[in-house]
Amino acid sequence: GKVNPKKIPRDVKYFTGKDSLVLVGDWNVISDILNEGEIEDFFVEIRGRYSALPLLDLRKVEARVEPGAIIRDGAKIGKDAIIMMGAVINIGAEIGERTMVDMNAVIGARAVIGNDSHIGAGAVIAGVLEPPGSKPVRIGDNCLIGANAVILEGIDIGDNSIVGAGSVVIDSIPAGKVAVGAPAKIVKDASEVAKEKKSILKELRNR
Repeated sequence: GKVNPKKIPRDVKYFTGKDSLVLVGDWNVISDILNEGEIEDFFVEIRGRYSALPLLDLRKVEARVEPGAIIRDGAKIGKDAIIMMGAVINIGAEIGERTMVDMNAVIGARAVIGNDSHIGAGAVIAGVLEPPGSKPVRIGDNCLIGANAVILEGIDIGDNSIVGAGSVVIDSIPAGKVAVGAPAKIVKDASEVAKEKKSILKELRNR
């Protein structure tokens, strides 16, 4: 079979090679093109299906975004932030400057994360896409959220606070505190935690 480029609709982008043709567009339209051209040898890659929330255009993002991270349009990513592979950042979420969102962490809709913080691998920060009047999660500057921790909707976590790995936070945490457990309880001041256990590596933030 063969596809005539002149018959490709305007809403489908195409790129020709010596013995190949790449089509980019709606699958329903592309499948009609393939059928009409009697093309039997092809490969299909579908990024989404009936998606109402497109992905963020990363060209103007001044941050390190690793392959496999999913960032919805409408999210804001601060300068020199790090978004690791598998992380998901939903619509309306805000990630502060130099903050790291580690592997497979989920930042829900409208959640706000401050500067110089670290969201551990597998952590879940609840989102409040609807109803629109719901209060979003707010995490301050210089915070450390441990791996697989869960922060429920409407929670405020003050600056310089630490949430232990696997904790479930159902009440807000004041600035400068350490909370652990499920449900999380404040156990001490963050000032009592050794500096090397709560510091971030500035070298990782260099692009």
